[in-house]
Amino acid sequence: MKRILYLLIAFLALRAEAQVTITPQLPPAGVLTKAQLWNIALVSGSQAPIGVTVTVRLMDATTNQPVLTGITREIVLNRGARQLNAADFAPIQYEYLSPSVDRSPNGMLPAGNYLACYSLILSDNKQHQMGEDCIPFVVEPVSPPLLNMPENKGLIESDRPQFSWLPPTPANMFKDLNYELVLTYVREGQSPEEAVQLNAPVYRRAYMKDLFANYPSGATALDTALTYAWTVKARNGTVFAAQAEVWTFRVKGVGKSGIDNGGAYVQLRKQLDGAVINCIDQLQFAYSNETGEAAVDYEVLSLETNNVVYRNKVTIQPGNNRLDVPIVSMPQVKAGKIYLFRIRNARNEYWQIKFTYTKEK
Repeated sequence: MKRILYLLIAFLALRAEAQVTITPQLPPAGVLTKAQLWNIALVSGSQAPIGVTVTVRLMDATTNQPVLTGITREIVLNRGARQLNAADFAPIQYEYLSPSVDRSPNGMLPAGNYLACYSLILSDNKQHQMGEDCIPFVVEPVSPPLLNMPENKGLIESDRPQFSWLPPTPANMFKDLNYELVLTYVREGQSPEEAVQLNAPVYRRAYMKDLFANYPSGATALDTALTYAWTVKARNGTVFAAQAEVWTFRVKGVGKSGIDNGGAYVQLRKQLDGAVINCIDQLQFAYSNETGEAAVDYEVLSLETNNVVYRNKVTIQPGNNRLDVPIVSMPQVKAGKIYLFRIRNARNEYWQIKFTYTKEK
């Protein structure tokens, strides 16, 4: 008899749970305030009034870290549907689990990607809690950060530029607004957005409060041969808020247009600088054979992809050499692109020069 009684009680509890349904009414985007979390439709199929309490658990959808929890007062439902909002549930008790959340009753939610999980507690003797219903949504600032300098697709003078941008709005959405700057290079065939996502950063700086950042003076100077992409991400504490567009720029120098070497033989060197020579059909260079080798290996690298596009060997004499390498015989080398030519000697030293190729008319 006891077993039958327990089964009957469990059946009645499940039946009571099945008589109440909850439907959160959150749009996938456009949520701004905590009050909007409580736009809920409750439907009761019970003939008798039922007391229910609603709980919500808000999590960062990216990190799965809890942001806040909320629990309403008890609401008595009669048979049928009822549309409720924050005023109907008040007073609502919150527990704040992130310092970035505004604690005022009508405070704004920080920008980010979230998961709101709702559950019902039926106010019977057992305080039955129904399963959670989780809904993803996005809180977006009205405007993301806006890049300012260097200008998009610009040609800048300095190889150690200063970056600047404008903040996202509205500012009162953020309790701990900070920025992350990402700078990388763009490979051939890549879009700027792909470059920022896939390539290793040339420079990255996080948790900045200022609206500007200087490329470090102690870092390697930016290369005139490459196109660079950059963007700024805004965060509220550690929570991602918004990302600016991705802009590109190049560093002004001989690398963009090149300098015709006028038939002169350019000396290879160990250390590279911003110099890029412009050759027509063949590369003419001078090399000092200090190791007395009869031949050396050379290779040509694309500076956009950092891949070797051509390899060969050249015969040399001891001492100073003036050598001609025909570029027209290298099908992988394209006119107008920037390449690195380098020789490796018996001491495993690289002697090199950057060049661009122009077809003879």
